[in-house]
Amino acid sequence: MTRCAATRSREGRERCAARTLVGLAAIAALALDQGCASRPVNERIIDAATEDGYSVLRHVEGRPNHDPSTLFVLAFSGGGTRAAAFSYGVLEELRRTPIVVDGRPRRLLDDVDVISSVSGGSFTALAYAMYGERLFAEYDSRFLNRDVEGALLARAFNPFYWPRLAGGSFGRSELAADYYDEILFEGATFGDLAAKPTPVSVPSATDLATGDRFPFRQGIFNLICSDLATVRLSRAAAASSAVPVVLSPVTFNNYGGSCGFRFPAWITEEAATLSPYADVGRALRRLQELQSLENSEARPYLHLVDGGVSDNVALRAIVEFLEAVGAGRRGDTVPILRDVRRVVVIVVNAASSPTINWGRIPSAPGIFDQLWQASSVPIDRYSYESIDLLDDLVSRWALERQLAIADARLAGTSASQAPTRPALELYVIDASFRDVADPKERQYLENLPTSFVLPPGAVDRLRAAAGSVLRASPRYRDLVDALGGHPLDADGKQSQ
Repeated sequence: MTRCAATRSREGRERCAARTLVGLAAIAALALDQGCASRPVNERIIDAATEDGYSVLRHVEGRPNHDPSTLFVLAFSGGGTRAAAFSYGVLEELRRTPIVVDGRPRRLLDDVDVISSVSGGSFTALAYAMYGERLFAEYDSRFLNRDVEGALLARAFNPFYWPRLAGGSFGRSELAADYYDEILFEGATFGDLAAKPTPVSVPSATDLATGDRFPFRQGIFNLICSDLATVRLSRAAAASSAVPVVLSPVTFNNYGGSCGFRFPAWITEEAATLSPYADVGRALRRLQELQSLENSEARPYLHLVDGGVSDNVALRAIVEFLEAVGAGRRGDTVPILRDVRRVVVIVVNAASSPTINWGRIPSAPGIFDQLWQASSVPIDRYSYESIDLLDDLVSRWALERQLAIADARLAGTSASQAPTRPALELYVIDASFRDVADPKERQYLENLPTSFVLPPGAVDRLRAAAGSVLRASPRYRDLVDALGGHPLDADGKQSQ
């Protein structure tokens, strides 16, 4: 019963109804005043040479815990809250694992330099870059165990927000970005991360027009002559997780070609050596993709969607980078590798593998099931291909070094002068659901939905699975041993 209906007299009801109509009109006017809302516009820079912003190299080298002999990268996959929770479990395990660097004890988490991420994994990566230690006290309640999907749907169906979504350039993903600010990011920008000792966070989206990866780092923003430091973390997270059709693209202005940008010398020098090698076609194509961003007359706007569309395990950039370095047969020309002897990559892969019984029924699946399967199957298969490429790269480098050294010895020349791949130790560790020991638990995790809300208890089971998968990995145990630490046992206790 409404307040007006509860009023006894007809006159009173009419006055009450009139006041209600006035109130509704006022609310509508306020909403319409916000109508045709415009999206945030990324700021332009005039001189790319002097605007280094949130630079990967500068941030990594400036971290107080940085070990110059090791480049440590985490790659967080997509998969909604499922991926966010699994990635968070990996951070927790690294935090629990002690190592020794230069005679000083610390945690393995302190050694992480870069976190590459897409979609759901980007929330964990960006939140850790922002909060650091505070994340472990707040992330559960602020994001992982919250019904983010329900809240976004409620806003989409709330008439108060309709004028903002009707017309203009303010889409559903911008509405989502505002919500992410409220619950997690608090309006922080990439500029706010620059002074923090946490790893550099590089979330990626996908350019809808070309299908190319678009990572949020200043080197890429220099290409489009824009300042990453002023971009809100929530917009990067929204772009990285903007599932096509379900959510709108996140649009950025492209000012490329107007700020005097030049590719770093090591890239142009290495690019000149790439063409003779058949195994670096991906690196060459990536360079061409980046160069196309400089033509802002042809592409003044970039519409970005879910990063999982182009790289669901956030690994392609790492593969292409190492291929380009390896093709040049040296790593000393690359600034970030100048003193590095060891490269560590932990791939946190939350790809699902839901049980599908279509082969048991005579009728074909419905159109929505077909569309979902047609999009998810290639993405998941592409994810495992990226991991296999990196594994192959490691094996190929090791074999070629051995062969080159053997040839040098047979020729009677110095092995140190052999034209081998860079003398880097590569540790590639794959943490995925397929490595969960318990078949029933593995099936449960693989059938969790790709959404921003999970069933009760799922978050804790994902976190526990991440820790157990790492502890059971021989490559992970080898890494901890190499860093002077002691891996935890299967129960998460310190082994001797």
